[in-house]
Amino acid sequence: MVMQFFRREAQAAAAVPEHKASATGRVAAFGSAGRVAWSPRDTVSLTRTGYAGNPVVHRCVKMIAEAAASLPLVLQDSAQRYDTHPLLSLVRRPNPAQGKAELFEALYGHLLLSGDAYVEAVAGAGLLPGELHVLRSDRMQVIPGADGWPVAYDYVVASRKHRFDVTGEAPPVCHIRAFHPQDDHYGLSPLQAAAQALDVHNAASRWSKALLDNAARPSGAIIYKGPDGAGGLSSDQYDRLVIEMEAHHQGARNAGRPMLLEGGLDWKPMGFSPSDMEFQQTKESAAREIALAFGVPPMLLGIPGDATFANYQEANRAFYRLTVLPLATRVVAQVSDWLSDFAGEAMELKPDLDQVPALAAERSEVWRRVGEAGFLTDAEKRSLLGLPALSEAANGEPGDG
Repeated sequence: MVMQFFRREAQAAAAVPEHKASATGRVAAFGSAGRVAWSPRDTVSLTRTGYAGNPVVHRCVKMIAEAAASLPLVLQDSAQRYDTHPLLSLVRRPNPAQGKAELFEALYGHLLLSGDAYVEAVAGAGLLPGELHVLRSDRMQVIPGADGWPVAYDYVVASRKHRFDVTGEAPPVCHIRAFHPQDDHYGLSPLQAAAQALDVHNAASRWSKALLDNAARPSGAIIYKGPDGAGGLSSDQYDRLVIEMEAHHQGARNAGRPMLLEGGLDWKPMGFSPSDMEFQQTKESAAREIALAFGVPPMLLGIPGDATFANYQEANRAFYRLTVLPLATRVVAQVSDWLSDFAGEAMELKPDLDQVPALAAERSEVWRRVGEAGFLTDAEKRSLLGLPALSEAANGEPGDG
């Protein structure tokens, strides 16, 4: 399949450098003066400036993906819950290079960063696939049919392309996408919604770095006072002054170096303006907006100024209940429905809430309340707890032999 195909062709394929330039780039640069400069909104650029270049985005994606991938899963149908099953074995060891946690962490990561996630099924000896692989979402292209529904997916690497036909009963690719109100084929990621806050946070970090390079001090002004307060510097004097300032008094290595001024020159330091003093608050506000877009309580990220939750434990429980579990439940359900098409039987794969430490107190209360409800039958109690119904034999009723 595609992963093995590109492994075989990797050594033979020549690297194709990308170099794009516009003939009107220099002209457009002058026309954009005074306008807000936002970073590109494509998946590759957002992933580079966000996940690979911003600590808040990186931590949010990593927290959600690792927490969702580590959730224990249970497999059941309408009659029983399985301890051993070929589908469980496939999920626990999807391919020789990855386990369940690695596969699902990559799956959730792509979904959070691009709004789309793709899983490839490699044919095996039995009904179920022999291997499962997560495909890079930035390399996938949806091919819609005449009615608008996808009929194929193209996996493109440089000049090479592999097409997956998904018109059969058991398609070789499972496409999981986030809700997008204005796109029929691709999802909207939290990173796209947080793109403006991401630009603000990155710009604030660059400003802080520039300030550190200037000895962590604001700039100042050199005032020239000629005889009787009149006159000005000649061109040669001005150029010499600029060169000496750049060579001897700028940069971290020149921090604290004394300045020797002559000929009526006077140094006047400038303090921080109110806007400079609020820059750190702006950065923290942008970090909170990024965390809000991903659904991570800012308290868990160590962002100051957030008092939404009374304590860390409450914030962690809200993180699992409002972010991790909805995401994991929806993704795992779609994967199990897709794999059920291969098996030819309806199977349900879902997170086991009773094994999540963050929800232990909450689940204990649910079990207590359901257990004490005497007006409920055993079948109703099992249904409320998410357990499969017991057969007559398991209930010890007539016919148990």
